[in-house]
Order: sequence, then C-alpha cells, then structure tokens
Amino acid sequence: MNELISVIILAIIQGATEWLPISSSGHLVLFTELLNFEGGLAFDVALHLGTLLAVIIYFWNDLIEILKSFIKWDFKTENGKLILLLITASLPAVILGFLFYDFFNKLFSGTEFLAWGFLITALLLFIGSFNFSFKKEKISYFDSFIMGIGQAIAIIPSISRSGATVAFGFLRGIKEEKAARFSFLMSIPVIFGANILIGFKEVTANTGSLEINSSLILGIIISFAVGILTIHLLMKYIFRNKKNLRYFALYCLLLGLYILIFGI
Repeated sequence: MNELISVIILAIIQGATEWLPISSSGHLVLFTELLNFEGGLAFDVALHLGTLLAVIIYFWNDLIEILKSFIKWDFKTENGKLILLLITASLPAVILGFLFYDFFNKLFSGTEFLAWGFLITALLLFIGSFNFSFKKEKISYFDSFIMGIGQAIAIIPSISRSGATVAFGFLRGIKEEKAARFSFLMSIPVIFGANILIGFKEVTANTGSLEINSSLILGIIISFAVGILTIHLLMKYIFRNKKNLRYFALYCLLLGLYILIFGI
C-alpha cells in the first residue's frame, strides 16, 4: 500500500484509539502488520506526540490552574491536591516501565500477546460498567493509586490505558465525569515521559540525530486533530454513563477472539 495512505490510516487510528478504551498500542501493532508498514520508533513517537498535544490543548485551562498552584507551592487547594494525586497515579507506571522496559519492548515487537490483551481489556471494561449505589465527588490518594495501577497494567500492548484507568475509577465509585477527567490528566506525565525516553533511545541509536520528515509531521497533525475530537466526544457523551463501556467491551472481546482463532 502507498506509504502516504498507511501514514494517514495509522495516524487516524492512533488519534482515536489513544483515548477510546480499546487500546491504541494494540491497534497500531495490528494495523502495522496488516499494512506491512515499518514506521519505526520515530514514527510511533510522532503519533503519540500528536495525541499528547491533543489532551494538553483540550485541558489547557485545567493545566494552567494546576501550574499556578505548583508555582505557588500550594497543595492545599483543589488544584494543588490534584498535583499530588497525579504524582501518586503516575508512580506505578513509572516504576514498572523503568524496571521492565526491555520486557515490554519485546512485547511490542510481536503479536503473540495481542489477542489476550484485548480480552483482558474487554473484561476490565465489562466489570467497570456496573453501577454502584455510591458516587464519590472527590478522588482520594488511594483512588489515584488504584487508577495508576490500571495505567501501569496498560503498558502491555492491547490493554487499553484509558479503559483500564476509567474502569478502575468507576470500580472505586468515582463519579463518571470526575474519573474520565482524571484519567485524561494522568495520561499527560506518563505519555510525555515515555515519549522522552523513546525519543532519547531513537536519537542515540541514530548517532545523535533524529530525522524529521513529512510523514512524521503529517502523523502529528492528523493524530492531534482526531485525538482532540475523540476526547471531546468521550467527555461529552460516552464517559458520562459507565454502561457505555459495555459496547467497547464487546468490540474488544470479538476482536480478541478473532485474532486468537484466525490470527492476523
């Protein structure tokens, strides 16, 4: 297939699935195989940069208020406490990713675990879709740590980061909109850190240089545009009712079973 078309398809997939609870990593691995496209680490970083910019722009006002509290070193206000909550939520993924980087990198290079990751995502989404009699307005440190564990689990390809974190938040009884907003915000430091790490490895592998080409720029633009639209739809419609997770659970279940039975 034409390289330009492959870049467009993969950028659209990244922009949508980074935030939809169906795993961007799993879909990128799947479609990279189907399209027989070798974009390399630099291309993956570009796509993730686009979706990272999308969540930063969408939650710009929130981030500015958080930054103000950080500059003032004020952790008593709601935004100040949010800083500590985000740090707590980031710890599991940072520790796990640092200790087992080579192991997770090997998982991304193959498709053996792809089906099982989608099936695990389906299970998490289905469990998280059940209603509870309580809905908490405030997120505790324990809640943020539990959602952080979901984010750490999602380092494994085809386990959805947004799906796992939102499902864990719902299971903790956090109100839908609060859990979804926190899930998006907690993605920023982890995705940013992962991009820095991968980008550094790409630069060192290329003897200190990183070639910027039209494919990378196009990938960033498309994944950004699709990403910001997807976040808006999720916040406005889908994540307002936890029962909507069941549609995505069914999709991941069918996709996982198909890959398991028929392969890619």
